Amino acid sequence: MKFSIGGSLKLAFRPWVEGLENIPADGPAILASNHLSFSDSFFLPAVLDRKVTFIAKAEYFTSPGVKGRLTAAFFKGVGQLPVDRSGGRGAGQAAVKAGIEVVEGGGLFGIYPEGTRSPDGRLYRGKPGGLGRVALATGAPVIPIAMIDTEKIQPPGKVVPKLMRPGIRIGKPLDFSRYQGLEEDRYILRSLTDEVMYEIMKLSGQEYVDIYATVAKREIAEAEKAAKAAAKAQGSKPRGAEPTVPAAPVEGVEQTDRPPAA
Repeated sequence: MKFSIGGSLKLAFRPWVEGLENIPADGPAILASNHLSFSDSFFLPAVLDRKVTFIAKAEYFTSPGVKGRLTAAFFKGVGQLPVDRSGGRGAGQAAVKAGIEVVEGGGLFGIYPEGTRSPDGRLYRGKPGGLGRVALATGAPVIPIAMIDTEKIQPPGKVVPKLMRPGIRIGKPLDFSRYQGLEEDRYILRSLTDEVMYEIMKLSGQEYVDIYATVAKREIAEAEKAAKAAAKAQGSKPRGAEPTVPAAPVEGVEQTDRPPAA
C-alpha cells in the first residue's frame, strides 16, 4: 500500500504532517484518531514509515461479485482485520481482542474512538470500550491524532475525491499504564477516553459535541425526513393556504467546548 497507493496519495494530495516524531520507531502503540472520512485510513498510514493496522467491518471482506472480491483482496493486502459488527457486545469483544493481538505483537493499532465517521465535521463523544480496554490490557501508550480537512476531500457518499491538501497532527503519547489491569472499571474507561478526546479536540480545533456520533446521525436523518415530509405537505396545499411553520430544531444535542471532566 505504501509503495503503490501511499506514494500516489502523497504525490497527488501532498498531506502536511506535524508531530511525526511522536510515533515510535519500533514497539507497540495505539493511534487514536478523529474520523472525518473513509480516506482517513489511507492518509495516516501513507505518511508513516511503519505499518498501521485498523479493524474493518466484515462486509468489506464478504461482499459478493467482482467488486466485492477486489475490495476484500485490497483490505487483506493492506493488513486490515475483519470484525463482524452485527453481534452487539460480541462484536465489541472481537474488536478488542484484535487490537490486543496487534499491540502485543509490537505493532501500531489504529482506532477511531468515535466509532463512526462524523456526520458534520464536529468531534463527538468517544466510546470507551475499544480504546480503553486495549490500552489498559496492554499498557501501550495512546497517541492522539487529528485528521484535518479529509471530509472536504471525500464527503460521505462521494466516490471521486477532490484534490486538496489534508493535514495530520500527531500529539504526544499518553501513558495510562498506571491503570493497567482495570479494564473492567467503567469509570476508568470513561476517564481515559475523555482525556484522549480532549487531546484530539486540541489538535483538531473541532467543535466538541457531548453525544455519540451514532446518535447524531440518527437525529440528523430524522430531521431530514421530517423536513422532506413538511416540504411535500407544503407543496400539496392549495394556493392561498397558510404557510407551514418551520419545524423546531432537533433537541438533545448538548454542545460543549471540551469533553466532560473525568
